[in-house]
Amino acid sequence: MVIIFLQDSSLMLGVYLVLLTPCIDYVIVFTKMGKGNESILLKVTPILLILQTILLPIYLFVLLGEKAISIVRMGPFLDAFLFLIFIPLLLAIMTQLCSKKSSLGNRIMKMPPWIPVPFMSFVLFVVVASQIREVYSDLGTLIDVIPVYILFLLIIPWVSKSLGKLFKLDIASRRAITFSMGTRNSLVVLPLASILPEPLSTQVAVVIILQTVTELFGEVLYIKLVPKWF
Repeated sequence: MVIIFLQDSSLMLGVYLVLLTPCIDYVIVFTKMGKGNESILLKVTPILLILQTILLPIYLFVLLGEKAISIVRMGPFLDAFLFLIFIPLLLAIMTQLCSKKSSLGNRIMKMPPWIPVPFMSFVLFVVVASQIREVYSDLGTLIDVIPVYILFLLIIPWVSKSLGKLFKLDIASRRAITFSMGTRNSLVVLPLASILPEPLSTQVAVVIILQTVTELFGEVLYIKLVPKWF
């Protein structure tokens, strides 16, 4: 499998982009559904976003070497982060702060926690639908990354269980670590794939989307099994 990645830069880059960045959005919903401590993940969300944005170019340079310089251009990378990630996050924070000063906003913020689920499902559906043609046309090559994503989901519970024991975390926090480590930031790194030159951009985007689809099936199992595992 590693040989395949070394021979295909789009597969390699797509897998690195999505597996090196922990999720900061819908993982909170999955964690709550899996009886984990979602409040911890909510508190560290800004820290995770900032750290992974800083560390991702460094990770890519370490793993890809000089090839990373030719693939990832820092200017477009920063533009994509600023306009597609940072500004929307800043607007979300401002919305929450303003809601505290308004009775209507306060009622909206207290709506049931499942409300974001249909919206996230719609976004995932649109994103997957936009790339389904490319997935179908290049399925023979893309099928090679699926075992990697499955193996990743299988290993994470064992790793998180060891970390939980090492740092003496409570049960809910151990469950939260499992969901945080097992859920990747596909929808956030996807805009970064859009800045790559064609046809690399489309190929990397498809690899990222394929991880999302695989992950969703894994999350369903996580919700059922993680509470029993911990």
